[in-house]
Amino acid sequence: MSAKQPLRALISNCALPANEARILLAHVLEKHYQLPRSALLSHDDMTLNDLASTQWEALIDRRVNGEPIAYILGKKGFHNIELLVAPGVLIPRPETELLVDIALAEITKLNTPTKILDLGTGSGAIALAIASETPLAHVIATDQSSEALAIAKQNSESLNLSHQVKFAQGSWYKAIGQQNQFDVIISNPPYIANLDPHLAQGDLRFEPLSALTDYASGLSCLEIIISEANQHLKSGGLIAVEHGFDQSESVMQLLQAADLVDIQVHLDLAGLCRVVSGRKRL
Repeated sequence: MSAKQPLRALISNCALPANEARILLAHVLEKHYQLPRSALLSHDDMTLNDLASTQWEALIDRRVNGEPIAYILGKKGFHNIELLVAPGVLIPRPETELLVDIALAEITKLNTPTKILDLGTGSGAIALAIASETPLAHVIATDQSSEALAIAKQNSESLNLSHQVKFAQGSWYKAIGQQNQFDVIISNPPYIANLDPHLAQGDLRFEPLSALTDYASGLSCLEIIISEANQHLKSGGLIAVEHGFDQSESVMQLLQAADLVDIQVHLDLAGLCRVVSGRKRL
């Protein structure tokens, strides 16, 4: 029985990669023993009781079957915050932190209370990460999914950011008033093309399809967001959108067609073109 094996043996004998086994075992130790992750080293000779052992084995089975670790744990770190995540929302990715950094740089530049629109907020990751960094950020975060908004609101409350981040339901700009204008518009929309083979691989198999693909070319949501941006940006306002690694040229063309200026490409940590930004003319 694995319950009689010390922690170090549970990790070394696990069917998962050691780093994943440590994450799941640390979760079990925290839940059943209120022990920190460091206990994997400091208590590596301890054994699990029957209840903890049963949960450990169940977690391993779920991961072996491909379920994302973030859904198994029910949480995911993003920028400097931790978020509740569930199958109703996209799992926040490190590359999306680039949007947060771009928005924060703009707030620093403006150095005044800044109105921000986060389109397709999902778990609330981008909006809440921005708000957590500065009291100057005042964010409206939208999503079409009521399930996603429920999770985003929970995250907002747990992070004590409800005074800075408000939520609205609807498709893109339809969720907000026509006259509402912003200093910054940020979005990580669905940009994977319909029937892309990646949708049937890895973690993506478990994530909400509507948060991954536009069921078309991969550019249709980006086209809507960019083409209508001028109506919702203040003069000189910034828009920044995440896109696929091979979509940079197409997204730049969309910004040019929308009469946006100061168009820039931003690279993620892997050195891939990941975000394009532009501005409304002064």
